[in-house]
Amino acid sequence: MFQPKYKTVQGMVDKTFEFLFPESKFKTFGESRTDAKVSANTFYFYLNIDREIVDPNFIEIFNSNLPNDIKALSLKSVPAGYNPLGLKNNKHYIYLFSFGEKPHPFAAAILFNEPKHLDIEKMKVGAKLFEGTHNFVKYCSKPTANTILTREVTHCEIVENTFYAANFFPEKSYCLSIKSQGFLRYQVRLIMGQLFELGKGNITLKDIKDSLIPMDEIPVRNIAAGSALILQEIMP
Repeated sequence: MFQPKYKTVQGMVDKTFEFLFPESKFKTFGESRTDAKVSANTFYFYLNIDREIVDPNFIEIFNSNLPNDIKALSLKSVPAGYNPLGLKNNKHYIYLFSFGEKPHPFAAAILFNEPKHLDIEKMKVGAKLFEGTHNFVKYCSKPTANTILTREVTHCEIVENTFYAANFFPEKSYCLSIKSQGFLRYQVRLIMGQLFELGKGNITLKDIKDSLIPMDEIPVRNIAAGSALILQEIMP
């Protein structure tokens, strides 16, 4: 999402198009948006431009002008009348973490380390409680009067991390894997925060169950850091 005072993915993409096509008018629409410091393994955006892009090497040219932390994978045309804002795709997020001994500092960019012991088996049970259709008012930051708070989570589990590896990662790491058609603001990070509290023994499984049948609209207190959250995949 373009924000005039901040560096964003959309802002950098737009600047690149402005450089490549200085005489053209265009507009970009992102398929999704993420919090600050959150990474995206897969992302789609729609480009409405007043010219046809026919150069077979365009992706290579585009990438050579993008910053190193953004890479275009493919480009295809869509039919007239295509509405990028009307898509209802499922989104798959993962949250990478470890616990115990502090890992190499290089891992901090995409992996969160909890210094205290975590009861992973209890966290696995807790993660499953979020599956299904619930009122997630306690897992949303600053909802508006029009925010749809009842959402369906189609998949939620804690598993060993097999998504990403590096020689500076700890020997064993884990991830929260969660899927839904749409997430509320900070929803995944608030869910992860509660699972951390569960794993440390600060809350119980009943506390999580009760939070999904809310008696008030006060959000849960613990929010996980954004840097370990990754938009892994957008699925039709």
